[in-house]
Amino acid sequence: MTQTIQELEQFQSTIASSDNVIIKFTAGWCPDCHRMDAFFPEVEEEFEQLPVYEINRDNFPDLAEQYEVMGIPSLLVFKDGEKIGHLHSADAKTPEQTTEFLSSYFS
Repeated sequence: MTQTIQELEQFQSTIASSDNVIIKFTAGWCPDCHRMDAFFPEVEEEFEQLPVYEINRDNFPDLAEQYEVMGIPSLLVFKDGEKIGHLHSADAKTPEQTTEFLSSYFS
């Protein structure tokens, strides 16, 4: 189940996890984000207890810049505060692309 990040401190504590966590950068006005929202629950079902957090890119432009989020939606995988994976918006158009990316970090 996706949880929404509302504050910078929440983001920082979330990415500091010793487990892999996903941060999904999105925005309400983004058509590709809405497309991903339509299929993402199915993707989540394929992975047991997938730790997904959503952040509105427009509310945190400095974070988006810091982590090189140039397009949305983007899925970033973090572990111990470090970005270890990034699925760019151009490659996040289908459930298959998203599942293939997540399979690299979650089994």
